[in-house]
Amino acid sequence: MSFLVDALVVESRKARSSRVLWWTGALFVLGVTGLATVMVAAARGGDTEMVAKIGPQAASGDWAALLTVAAQITAAAGVLAFGVGMSWLTGREFADGTIVGLFGLPVSRSAIAAAKLVVFIGWAVGVAVALTVLLLTAGFAIGLGAPGTDVIAGLGRQLALTSMTSLVALPAGWAASVGRGLLPGIAATVGILVIAQVSVLADFGYWVPIVAPAFWAIHPEAGTSITLLTVPSVPLISAAATIVCWRRLQLDR
Repeated sequence: MSFLVDALVVESRKARSSRVLWWTGALFVLGVTGLATVMVAAARGGDTEMVAKIGPQAASGDWAALLTVAAQITAAAGVLAFGVGMSWLTGREFADGTIVGLFGLPVSRSAIAAAKLVVFIGWAVGVAVALTVLLLTAGFAIGLGAPGTDVIAGLGRQLALTSMTSLVALPAGWAASVGRGLLPGIAATVGILVIAQVSVLADFGYWVPIVAPAFWAIHPEAGTSITLLTVPSVPLISAAATIVCWRRLQLDR
């Protein structure tokens, strides 16, 4: 346990000093909030072209519209942002050539991998909270008024959606570990996005773990919450696979 704590301390320091995580989180939060706010503000201003683009659910120009648009953007952009973060956390050791030094540490490589996963989850939760707070602030800024209980529930779904989106991006960490670099992890992230789009077009996305959170957040009234039971399978399998991969790492391969 003490070795895991030591690994957590070191990985946390790496994460805090990383421009990749800071910039990725900031661009994601500001991008989602900015796009959602601009679209809803345009709809409130009577922009018929924008209303046609964002659809009837988001065309009302109220809190529900803001949260619906934000959820739609989060579902896609979140996978990409969190996939980049996860790829960097696990792939940077190979890209920077520091993986060799890890073999000489008293801390096991599996403990280091577990620490990276914990740090990633902490970063992702922080990003999710920041996005939720900024969306609330943006709603006030464009004159949506005081949020009611339904809006508070919607903000809670946005928080949950962002957090779950980060979890379904965990396969990027395994890919970066197996591929020994950042690019395999990013490629896996793109693959996740492709699978999500295909499953939506094929009309069976409700039961696909990487799509279920978005359906639930956008259509909570459709009774899709049961599909969230499939979501934990992705982070559990990916985390276990990543830890096993790090434990079995060899320098000659």
